[in-house]
Amino acid sequence: MKKSLIASAAFLACSGAWAQVNLYGIVDAGVTHVTGLPGGSKTKLSSGIMEGSRWGLRVQEDLGGGYRAMATMESRFEADSGTFGNRPASGSQLPDRLTAGLPPAVAAGVSGAVGPTLGVNLDSRAFDRQVWVGLVTPVGGFLMGRQYTPAFEAVATFDIMGTQSALSAGQLVTIPAGMDIRYDDTVQYRIVKGPWNAALMTSFPGGATSASKRLMGLNAIYKGDAFQAGFGYNTKKNSAEQKALSTAAFGASSTLGAFTVSGMYARIQEPNPSSGPELSAGLTAAGVPAALVANVIDRLKQDANLLHLGVRYQMGAAGHVTFAVNKLNDKRATNADVTTYGVAYTYPLSKRTNLNMVVTRYNNSANAQTAPGGNGYLGGVTAAAGRDSTSVAFGIRHTF
Repeated sequence: MKKSLIASAAFLACSGAWAQVNLYGIVDAGVTHVTGLPGGSKTKLSSGIMEGSRWGLRVQEDLGGGYRAMATMESRFEADSGTFGNRPASGSQLPDRLTAGLPPAVAAGVSGAVGPTLGVNLDSRAFDRQVWVGLVTPVGGFLMGRQYTPAFEAVATFDIMGTQSALSAGQLVTIPAGMDIRYDDTVQYRIVKGPWNAALMTSFPGGATSASKRLMGLNAIYKGDAFQAGFGYNTKKNSAEQKALSTAAFGASSTLGAFTVSGMYARIQEPNPSSGPELSAGLTAAGVPAALVANVIDRLKQDANLLHLGVRYQMGAAGHVTFAVNKLNDKRATNADVTTYGVAYTYPLSKRTNLNMVVTRYNNSANAQTAPGGNGYLGGVTAAAGRDSTSVAFGIRHTF
């Protein structure tokens, strides 16, 4: 649900109230069958098919005079296992293009350094999804903590799936990550004026985790009843103060009767890998020649366009059906293009509980190796470069 992803925007738009504490959450689980994975097709119970399972607290207090204090604490959990994090079905395996042609010892070093980092909340943070405190004033809101980034908010708005399921656009840019979803140590200024929403974010470097490198982001989104349009942008530096990952997203959507059509374009550039300094230092300490270290670092750079087009048809009490197609156009010599398409159907059992079915096809080009995941977990990689994959998922989602 987009509202749960962009909780801060909803807070700023709502009317003032005296002190309130709200418990909320989502439990989402189902059976998935995925082909093309290392070891063959896999059928398993998965948590987070449509949305990552979570629980959280929202707090707000009316201070009078147009001022409100607020806070959000949101924790991830895995409905299949009760843990706080997960690994992709392909484990630590990397795309072949990251290690192909390297000496065995160097390839093993890269796999050993990068492979174990693939997954979600591997350090089991108590509030991995978000935790922040803020003050709403007559001139806007000021929020501090671990928050969703402005570029991700734009992507979530104009992805017809709202980032849900294997059919969402963001599933194509996971290894290496093409977008920072959340960020530590951030300060954000938000403003909501009627249908206009805007945000400006910066982070403080040198936090408790290696992800805490300097990030800046902004967005501006018009959210009318029948038409929405806007953009979002993130850029950051790595620990060596080199320009690292930048993501710019532009999108629009329109609703006419029972139909909603949404389109999005994102530009992804990473001239210096976000974790490049740490990987370079590790390989150098292991005695890897400088030329090979530079070759490895070059493979982790990114230069790609991400395109998305989706259509949703509302069927009243029968739920809604969504069709979408996504394409990642890799502009580098690797040319690891990926195209995905599929259909998702949601049937409401009640206002809080629904059944979901998603069928998605991933077509990998000769050097691509992307496998489908879900909103709450990474898909990882297929068995080999050029191997396609199909995902079929049936699940139930309950919100409270």
